[in-house]
Amino acid sequence: MTDPDSTKSNLLLPNLDADLQSVLTARRARGDADSKPVDGEEPQNPPLPSAHPDEPAADGSRKPVVLVTNADGIGSHGLNFLVEALVREEQCDVHVCAPDSDKSVSGHSITLHQTVSATSAYLKGATAFEVSGSAADCVSLALSGSLFSWSKPTLVISGVNKGSNCGHNIFSSGAVAGAREALMCGVPSLVISLNWKKEKSQESDFKDAADVCLPLINAAIRDIEKGIFPRNCLLNIEIPTAPCANQGFKLTRQSLWGYALNWQAVSASRHPTAGQFMSMHQSLGIQLAQLGRDASAAGAARRVGAQRKIVEIESVAEAGKPEQREVVKKYFRLEFLEKEQEPEDEDSDFRALANGFIAVTPLYLDLPVEPEIQASASDWLAAVIKGSEEADV
Repeated sequence: MTDPDSTKSNLLLPNLDADLQSVLTARRARGDADSKPVDGEEPQNPPLPSAHPDEPAADGSRKPVVLVTNADGIGSHGLNFLVEALVREEQCDVHVCAPDSDKSVSGHSITLHQTVSATSAYLKGATAFEVSGSAADCVSLALSGSLFSWSKPTLVISGVNKGSNCGHNIFSSGAVAGAREALMCGVPSLVISLNWKKEKSQESDFKDAADVCLPLINAAIRDIEKGIFPRNCLLNIEIPTAPCANQGFKLTRQSLWGYALNWQAVSASRHPTAGQFMSMHQSLGIQLAQLGRDASAAGAARRVGAQRKIVEIESVAEAGKPEQREVVKKYFRLEFLEKEQEPEDEDSDFRALANGFIAVTPLYLDLPVEPEIQASASDWLAAVIKGSEEADV
């Protein structure tokens, strides 16, 4: 039986492979021409990039605006290499709005009832701001019209993320949330992730990941302007651990893959925050220790006073002893562990990535519900309502 989700994906991306091949061919031709100029011909200087998206370029045309964000923070190698690649291509005006620190695994969190700051940052060739919020905050702020002079760029790209966002990881991923926020605002978006392996990967892999995605990015910009880019979905792009050895682009579907969550108890005496703080501020620690001893003494005196009050109350009241409850505080740390993976078909994002392909998975805002699940929920709800009505009789 044909998978309806797979069919839907294929319908949404009918010309993607052809577009990629045409872009690759054009880039190769341009690269050959640039590397071997005709004898006697003076090299042409490329037109200067537009200083502002509302201003025309040197040739009178206007470049499309691309907004770049991420969840790893504005200082991450993935974002910086992506911006560098986009600026080098000179196909768009690059704007950046990214968290000022690592906001990975923050999901689609937004900041409410708190002030968010946006500080200008230097990224060569781009207009950039670092924001004291999540990736979703960054995209929402950038598209609001309050930060930049525009409110709707041509494309939003989130990445290059450090680590895979296959399967269930999309729900906790801040990088995916940034692209999803753009889609919710009606702006086409991509999220790019590198399958980082601690024992194998290195910083230069982020540069390679950005470079191998350029054909797809250029095709997206072109087709958005033509009105033929896939609608109502964002594209989740997963780059294998060795980007330059990839087997090509492959249209995939979201798998059921995910990490196992492992909660480890941490001793209160080894609580990392307190330990790091005291080690960095030893002199202050001595003062805090003295204050702690003073506070302990004062606390003991208050407890004695409180006990005396309880005794006095007990001598008057006949309702019994007041309840005394001990406050227990425990510390835990969460770790992600690799778990044994259930067999996946070759078209799943996890399997394609493991086989060395660049997995391209359309993600939708409206998650489809299987008819069997809908019928089961309907039957259950009807039974609950019927039982409640009978109980009221």
